[in-house]
Amino acid sequence: MAEIGIGIIGGGYMGKAHAVAMAAVGAVFDTALRPRLEMVCASTDASAERYRKAFGFARATADWAVLVRDPKVEAIVIASPQETHREIALAAFALGKPVFCEKPLGASLDDSRAMAAAAKGQISMTGFNYIRTPASQFARQLVASGAIGDVTWFRGEHTEDFMADPNSPATWRTLGDANGTMGDLAPHMINAALALIGPIGSLIAEVETVHPTRPGGVVTNDDHAQMMCRFANGAMGQMYFSRISHGRKMGYAYEITGTKGAIKFDQEDQNALWLYSMDEPEATRGFRKILMGPAHPDYLPFCQGPGHGTGYQDQIIIEARDFLRAIETKTPVWPTFQDGLDVTQVVTAALASSRAKAWVDVAAF
Repeated sequence: MAEIGIGIIGGGYMGKAHAVAMAAVGAVFDTALRPRLEMVCASTDASAERYRKAFGFARATADWAVLVRDPKVEAIVIASPQETHREIALAAFALGKPVFCEKPLGASLDDSRAMAAAAKGQISMTGFNYIRTPASQFARQLVASGAIGDVTWFRGEHTEDFMADPNSPATWRTLGDANGTMGDLAPHMINAALALIGPIGSLIAEVETVHPTRPGGVVTNDDHAQMMCRFANGAMGQMYFSRISHGRKMGYAYEITGTKGAIKFDQEDQNALWLYSMDEPEATRGFRKILMGPAHPDYLPFCQGPGHGTGYQDQIIIEARDFLRAIETKTPVWPTFQDGLDVTQVVTAALASSRAKAWVDVAAF
């Protein structure tokens, strides 16, 4: 068992989640590498010191470059705004340090390409936590094993309502493509589609700003978007992304139809997967609710009781385990920066399709 010094850039919502995950992962998964919370970076000295005390870091700084260069910081987690990702990651890779970066990988396709190129031969991970629930991991296994036959259709959504009220004030979330629905929510479901079904060959999309002004300013990004696609394996697909879907709090949901059955999942009920098999007798054939338990991926380390469930923070702990395993074995663990780039490429193609009002080939971007 060996210690590894962790530096986290950003102490807000995701910074806290990663700090808690790194503090817990050794006990949950009995990892060979045990994280040491070495340094946290925030936008000011005062906020950095506040996060240091709250999360248990040894040191704090307001300069990300100080954190990256520090010899006691041996692996880096980027949980800062998207426009900072590229410069930080490239500086870390130049020193040979492993990097975990929250999605979206870069603030632009150029950023993501530069980051993926720099990550070659290095340890990198992109933060797509929702696909790591035991239920979605089990869904991937079912699809890959042929349990529902050849996939013919996929429907996915990532819908929330945190901006559904048109009187909600303009904030940083309403400025810039990276903070809009296509930059913020869509990457998670696109990542799920790529993980569950495979590469997307072509698509057509509509991207729309429903509330162009809000109290305090003009909105410069999108509220919702829809997309039809054709996967490389021939399956048809539909996806919808929204931050204005009244009543949806964590609407990360998908349906997969195959030639022998179907799967349904909704993150608002994240400890259940619905499975339909055409092999069941006609009288009892229907969707079965499967509650997650120790027989499913990455459930047992958290709880021995079936149906007791895992939560959001547990997804981040699973990510931390995978990142540490990649560092320990010097072997990339999905999703790497290349996988993050693949998502950015689909987002870029969707935005271009919306402007052109036409089908586009994803490979063209």
